[in-house]
Amino acid sequence: MEAKGKCASGFEAVQQAFEAIFDDPQERGAGVCVQVGGETVVDLWAGVADAEGNKQWARDTLVNSYCAIKPIVAVAVLMLVEEGKLDLDVPVARYWPEFAQSGKEAITLRQVLSHTAGVPALRLPNHTAVMYDWQAMTEIMAAEPLWWQPGSDVGYGASTYGWIIGEVIRRVDGRDASTFITERITGPLGLEVHLGVDEQHFHRLAHFAHAPGRVGDQFAQDLRHVIVGEPEHIATLAFTNPASGPKQTADPRWWAYRHPGFNSHSTAHGLAGFYSALLSGRLIGPELLGEFTREHSNSIDRTLLRPMRY
Repeated sequence: MEAKGKCASGFEAVQQAFEAIFDDPQERGAGVCVQVGGETVVDLWAGVADAEGNKQWARDTLVNSYCAIKPIVAVAVLMLVEEGKLDLDVPVARYWPEFAQSGKEAITLRQVLSHTAGVPALRLPNHTAVMYDWQAMTEIMAAEPLWWQPGSDVGYGASTYGWIIGEVIRRVDGRDASTFITERITGPLGLEVHLGVDEQHFHRLAHFAHAPGRVGDQFAQDLRHVIVGEPEHIATLAFTNPASGPKQTADPRWWAYRHPGFNSHSTAHGLAGFYSALLSGRLIGPELLGEFTREHSNSIDRTLLRPMRY
């Protein structure tokens, strides 16, 4: 399939690799963008954006980009650290007193950001029915007991990260994370990264679904085996309580959902533009950029069931 867009001289191999993706009939559409030193050298798109194959993928097609929002939320936190409103190494409970329940009084923002806080999942009952109610979910998050001692182990907080960080931002800034990011990061830079899509842009959303037969590497297969067979395993709960699969991603409530951990809709050039701005020093200064880019944790992740570095 021939891609549309542009590809600078010297990057032809990227275009060839991108176009080869569509040799697989299960692939419908996609975009890819590469920026080097602030210059866009690859900006390509191809395929279709709907399930029926009638709507062509466009440069501004928005795709469900799940947890790609987490680094942007982390930068929002670091902006507030730079302004003296937050500190990475004091307890979250200083900003959100209710969070100190059930042994969580010592968890720091740094531990949440590096996935060592010890609360990567919510125990049963299942909270999918109330997942869109921010107040209800933050109350549940505040009451959740530890899975392990903070700082002693690694476990990716697929959804818990968003409730913790989002509520801290709201408590110290007054704006929810989506509004803060729109007004301080994506809006000023003109980035197509949405933490909650406005209804007027729903028509730009690509259909998102599971591709049957895609099993992934051995780690991915092992994780799926646990999720299917062990309903109370920490890994299962991290990704299913609440649920975030194709049934949810086809729901307009999901498109508009302002969860700053596992829900975003983006274009390729929107995400590339964020990292270009970050690395060029337009969002945070060198000290905190150093904190952002250095390794804080490295272990077998207890929710992803694979080696991970954060």
